[in-house]
Amino acid sequence: MPNPFFRFKQFTVYHDRCAMKVGTDGVLLGAWTNLSRSRRILDIGTGTGLIALMMAQRVPEVPITAIDIDAEAVNQANENFSASPWNNRLEAVLQDVCTYTEKNSFDTIVSNPPYFINSLKCPDNQRTTARHTDTLDAHRLLGKVTELLTSDGNFSLILPADQTDELLRIGETQGLYPSRLTQVITRPGLPPKRSLVEFRKNVQDYQVNELVIELERHVYSEEYIALTRDFYLKM
Repeated sequence: MPNPFFRFKQFTVYHDRCAMKVGTDGVLLGAWTNLSRSRRILDIGTGTGLIALMMAQRVPEVPITAIDIDAEAVNQANENFSASPWNNRLEAVLQDVCTYTEKNSFDTIVSNPPYFINSLKCPDNQRTTARHTDTLDAHRLLGKVTELLTSDGNFSLILPADQTDELLRIGETQGLYPSRLTQVITRPGLPPKRSLVEFRKNVQDYQVNELVIELERHVYSEEYIALTRDFYLKM
């Protein structure tokens, strides 16, 4: 029977009632996102609440709102938040981002969005919603981010590497431009598997770098260890 929780250095994430379990994508995004100027943070599609918890660990005193359209995920995220050291500034809300309205903008927005465009659907409706773009495509997501993001804020997300160019094109149509891009490579010599992308409203240029996860089986790169050592128990 799979373990119903994943333990990190400063918090534990239960994920037995969530469609998407704790995984590398979420850990990468939570550790990589730039929080240097964060005053108000929004996590879109929070699931277990993992990314929100990682950001709460990284930045003291910053309030974090986490939204999701799955009621079970929201309930479990709030339980994970309540059990954490930062329960007074974390809140998960049952909310579709497409209809989300907020008087005060966010200077940091993150999302580990559904992707698997046109792929084979899962018979589990909860898992399908979490993994596919039927309920949230890139146009709607980036358009809403433009509304909710401050003029000098940043939006970060992770997605399959082969969808990066299309996402950058869509971002430009919504007034969002890449400011950082990291290509995630599982092992040396393999093509990128994921892209970590940061968008801003006003940028002139951006740099592309690479992050290799493993040098060989269970031998992690120095860069990956440095990025995740504050979270993983055995890093």
